[in-house]
Amino acid sequence: MELFQVPKISKKRITFIKLYVPYLPRDCCISETDSASRLGYGCLGIKFIWASRLIGRFGDLKKRTLPGETAMNKILIGAIGAVALGLSAPASAADMAARPYTKAPPPMVATIYDWSGFYIGINGGWGSSRNCWDFVTPVTGTLIDDGCHNATGGTVGGQVGYRWQSANWVFGVEGQGNWADFSGRNISPTAPDQQNRTRVDAFGLITGQVGYAWNNVLVYVKGGGAVVDDRYDLIVAPGFVGAGTTFGSANGTRWGGTVGAGVEFGFAPNWSVGFEYDHIFLGTRNVDFTLGGAFVQTERVSQDVDLALVRLNYRWGGPAIARY
Repeated sequence: MELFQVPKISKKRITFIKLYVPYLPRDCCISETDSASRLGYGCLGIKFIWASRLIGRFGDLKKRTLPGETAMNKILIGAIGAVALGLSAPASAADMAARPYTKAPPPMVATIYDWSGFYIGINGGWGSSRNCWDFVTPVTGTLIDDGCHNATGGTVGGQVGYRWQSANWVFGVEGQGNWADFSGRNISPTAPDQQNRTRVDAFGLITGQVGYAWNNVLVYVKGGGAVVDDRYDLIVAPGFVGAGTTFGSANGTRWGGTVGAGVEFGFAPNWSVGFEYDHIFLGTRNVDFTLGGAFVQTERVSQDVDLALVRLNYRWGGPAIARY
C-alpha cells in the first residue's frame, strides 16, 4: 500500500520526527490491520512512517521555521496530533485480538445405582448337612445314640425376587430353588453292623431381605422359611455279611427356617454378582424306615444345613439415577 512506501528522510526530517513522534498514535493498530505487520514494521517504525509522510506533505519545516515557533509549525503539530487522536481509538479496538470461543464444560453428573426392580438369577456353591441319628426303641421310646455325620456336596439353582430402594435402604422378597447332591454316612457306635446315610437332593428358600446400599454395593440380611428334600438309608456296615446292602430307607420333606447374609456388587447397569451364606434350621423329627413296604425301625434325626453360594442376577427396572 502507498502508506508504507517509505520516503527518503533527511537528517533534519529525522530530527523533526523525533520531536513529534510522541504526538502520533499510541496504539499501532494499523500494524495489525494492514500490510505493515507483514512487512515487519514495529510500532515505532509505523509512527516514523506516518510522521515522515506528514512532513513530506507539508515540506521540511526545519527549512521554513525561524527561531521561535511559527504559525505553520503550530498547524503541523495540530495536524499530527489530530491524526494521532483520530487513529488512537480504533487502534485500541483493532489491536485487541478476538477472544477465542471456549465451549462450557459439561455438567458433572454423579450416577447412583438403583437396586429397585424385579430380578432373576442363578446360583451355585457348596453345602453341608449336619445329621445326628438316635434309635427309638419300639416300646419305651428310649433314644439310643447312632452317631452323627455331615452330608456335603455341590448345589446349583436359581432365584427370582423383587427389591425396592428408599434412600440407602433396600428391601426385598425372594424365592430360591436348588438341586443338591449332599451325601454323608457314619457307622453307629451302638450297632456296629449298621451304617447310617443321609442324602439331600434339593432345597428351597422363601425369604425377605433388608439391606443397605453404598451406590453399587449392597450388603443385606435375609430370613424366612426353608424346605429340604432328604433321603435316609440303613446300610449293612463293612465287615459284616451283606456289607453295602440297604435294609431300610425313608424319604422326607422337611420344613424349617433360614437366616442368611450376603453382599452384592452391581458391575453393569442391570447385572450384579454376589456372595451369600445361609443356615437352615430343620430341628428334629422321627423318621420311619421301611423295606419293601414293611416297617424296619424308627430313627430320630436332627438336621441343620449350611450353604455358601455365588449368585448372578439380572434386574430389569430403573438401572441408575443421575444426580447433577
